[in-house]
Amino acid sequence: MSGPGGELDSAGQLRRLQQITDTALSRLGVEDLLTELLVRARALLHADTATVMLVDPTGSELIATAASGLEREVYQGVRVPVGRGFAGRVAAAAGPLAIEHVDGSNVLSAAVHAEHIASLLGVPMITEGRVIGVLYVGTRSPRRFSAPDVELLQLAADRIAPATQARMHSLDQAAAHALQRSLLPSRPPCIAGLDLAVRYVPGAEVGVGGDWYDVFELPSGCIGLAVGDVAGNGLRAAVVMGRIRSALRAYALETDDPADVLTRLDRKIQRFEPGAMATAVYAVIPPSLDAVTVSNAGHLPPVAVEPDGPGRLTTIKPNLPLGAHPDAPRGTTELRLPSGGGLVFYTDGLVERRDRSLPLGLARLAAAVTCAPAEAMCATVMAAMLDDNAPTDDIAVLALRRSA
Repeated sequence: MSGPGGELDSAGQLRRLQQITDTALSRLGVEDLLTELLVRARALLHADTATVMLVDPTGSELIATAASGLEREVYQGVRVPVGRGFAGRVAAAAGPLAIEHVDGSNVLSAAVHAEHIASLLGVPMITEGRVIGVLYVGTRSPRRFSAPDVELLQLAADRIAPATQARMHSLDQAAAHALQRSLLPSRPPCIAGLDLAVRYVPGAEVGVGGDWYDVFELPSGCIGLAVGDVAGNGLRAAVVMGRIRSALRAYALETDDPADVLTRLDRKIQRFEPGAMATAVYAVIPPSLDAVTVSNAGHLPPVAVEPDGPGRLTTIKPNLPLGAHPDAPRGTTELRLPSGGGLVFYTDGLVERRDRSLPLGLARLAAAVTCAPAEAMCATVMAAMLDDNAPTDDIAVLALRRSA
């Protein structure tokens, strides 16, 4: 492949690879796109197999994602620790690696041995300076890969990597959006004596994140209300949000004390969601509907409004966010809910902007809240805080008004 004819032929094949990459992105999923490109990469180097292994979300393992000629690795869900085995060493070194004679000491994959692969060449897939996976080819006949072979495979990996990253990001966002929509109720439940309305809008810059709201009736006759925000965005934040929301509901069935519920929820996050962090406000309204007991885990305070009065930020001492520190103490604050009065709970995407300070955003929100039906409160708040601009971060709003 190093002669003049080989170089010319390789250049032509690379142009075809580029064309496939450009045209396939809009209509193929990650697996189909990778498989299509692997067929071309395999032909480029006259190899018997070609495989892509992608780094998992933890960054500790490579997972066989697509293959041509070595499909059993994908079917069997082969995983290789970063730093170990052939692909693991390519990822750890972020550089090419060639093995002329495959044996049990230098390759971990049983599938490679089962297919009688004699020689391997692997290169890292890198985007934005970060290794996202490994592309490697194999031959059943012993072969010494040349420097042009390495360059050719690296060029193929450089074409595949950004296409893979972009498509995976798109699929993650779509999955996160679908998950978020499925977990958040489209309308709050009908509760006698309470008028309720909600809003959820994903951020234009970060997409779907971990914001949520919830309203439910408890066995005691009390009403539980929650608004929260999981740190981060994308599919992982949406998944963690779903787990937290479900766990909060389960703990709420055991006690009407909001601080106790958040304490249990915090313990669950510390144990089963290491590294996750979330802010949340959980409130309980008794059957009399004349008060609201609130516990605040690092969240922004709700806005209260009374009949014929202006909106005002409530004074609730925030405790540490969920997941911040084991056994963080948690307390409650009781707010009055007069007949005709209301509350607006929200996440920080509603008030935080690059061009204004947080105190200014909170003051603007308080001024926008007036005593009106819950749906009107939501509409007025969203219009006042966003104007005609798309939100940069996702927003969740829960408005309630006690019927007069």
